[in-house]
Amino acid sequence: MAEFAFEPEPEVHLAPGESIREISGRSPWWIAGRRLVRNKLAIASLALFVLIVAVSLLAPVYAHDVAHTDPFTSNVSGTTVVNGQRVNVLQQGGGALGIGETPIGATWHSNYFVGADNQGRDVMARVLYGGRASLQISVASALICCLIALLLGLLAGFFRGWVDSILSRVMDLIWAFPVYLLAISIATVLLTRNTGLKWGPIHLSASSLWLPTLIIGLVYVPYVYRPVRGQVLSVREKEYVEAAVSQGASNLRLMFAEILPNVISTIIVLLPLMIATTVLTESALSFLGIGVQAPKASWGTVIDDGQNLLYTRPLVAIVPGIFIVLTVLSLNVLGDGVRDALDPRAKVRVRE
Repeated sequence: MAEFAFEPEPEVHLAPGESIREISGRSPWWIAGRRLVRNKLAIASLALFVLIVAVSLLAPVYAHDVAHTDPFTSNVSGTTVVNGQRVNVLQQGGGALGIGETPIGATWHSNYFVGADNQGRDVMARVLYGGRASLQISVASALICCLIALLLGLLAGFFRGWVDSILSRVMDLIWAFPVYLLAISIATVLLTRNTGLKWGPIHLSASSLWLPTLIIGLVYVPYVYRPVRGQVLSVREKEYVEAAVSQGASNLRLMFAEILPNVISTIIVLLPLMIATTVLTESALSFLGIGVQAPKASWGTVIDDGQNLLYTRPLVAIVPGIFIVLTVLSLNVLGDGVRDALDPRAKVRVRE
């Protein structure tokens, strides 16, 4: 008697509340987008991050139309109106001994919404301007990091051999250094040079925001390179890649037409997580004075401004800290939601 071998049905993984009929015939990207939209926590996190970006972009409007002050200019002799009375921004006395000068606190209904710092500058305006700088550096450095890691991971995973060995050893060398120590060392060297960074036609001054952007982006490349390289090594052995090789496809076509579309989901998942990581790194470097340079502001520099005011005006340091916490939290939750939506184990294969 003839023996018949029946191919087992592929295992189907469905998201909660999802049926095969709903996603039958749909592309993986459509399915991932649908799952992400149905994840209320991820969408709420995305909305929170967009709100933080929006209010940071409106910093000039707040400073000009609400605070009526320049947040980058010292205002030690300035005054403001509180409860119909004009008072000094820096008030004499304060603290346990009643000596020195204490910045005005939160007035809520006046210009200084959450108070002033020890230079008489509006804290809320500086926090919003600081958000612009912090988010610009963080998003740009995360994009640079992911792009470089993607290209190096493609090269290492596709060619393997000596190319993989050299690139992986370089990544191991960078990874051997603690991230903050390496970033501090590079930033200190570049900031102490009057010429900043010169590389061919590229010239970045010591006060340029691109300097911390490049430093942060480069030191995190190994953290993204590893998972991308591993994914490329896995995809390279798939049947559709071997079929393209048998048809005479070039190396460029194999990398960018066959392998790249199947590993790009790894970058999409890692991007919001890397932005959250770079927000923390930029704030730490700026707090130490080797990130964003005066007269520019970032969340880290505002926290540094409020370090000596923790007992008298704690909002100077607390408000930018809250912005950092909300930003990092929203990005991490969003990253988890994107990961769940793009998880390869959740992709469904439906037989027509």
